[in-house]
Amino acid sequence: MPESRVPARPDLGMLAGQLLFAVQRELFTALAAEGFGDLSPRHGAVLAYLSPDGSRATELSRLSGRRKQVIGTMVDELETLGYVERRPDPTDRRAKLVCPTARGQAMISASARVLAAIEDRHARRLGRGEYEEFKRVLAEVTDQQRHFAGQ
Repeated sequence: MPESRVPARPDLGMLAGQLLFAVQRELFTALAAEGFGDLSPRHGAVLAYLSPDGSRATELSRLSGRRKQVIGTMVDELETLGYVERRPDPTDRRAKLVCPTARGQAMISASARVLAAIEDRHARRLGRGEYEEFKRVLAEVTDQQRHFAGQ
């Protein structure tokens, strides 16, 4: 039998991936049950960072760490699915804003409820103070890694 390549103590990338995929699985399963089954986790790069008043694609790219072309493709998909629409940016006639539609707003609200329940479950298990400290440290590590990676 071949030796397992999985380390006894997973590294940062493995832990981050496992956490991301588990949260996505729970979130998108719950969203599908609420009528948003046409979405996939990749759409989160747009929807998670979308301002209620609209966001420029360049800002969505910066916040999500995804290339602008990838964001553009996802915006096209989400527009076809009825979650977002492009509108002229009132502060710059050359630019467009990606704005949530009524369906997009409903999905964002549903996502917020699901994610709040996930976070509450972890906070109750670990203790609220410890969970808040975990999130603070995780955010710091994430910021440092993004900075080091040039994002």
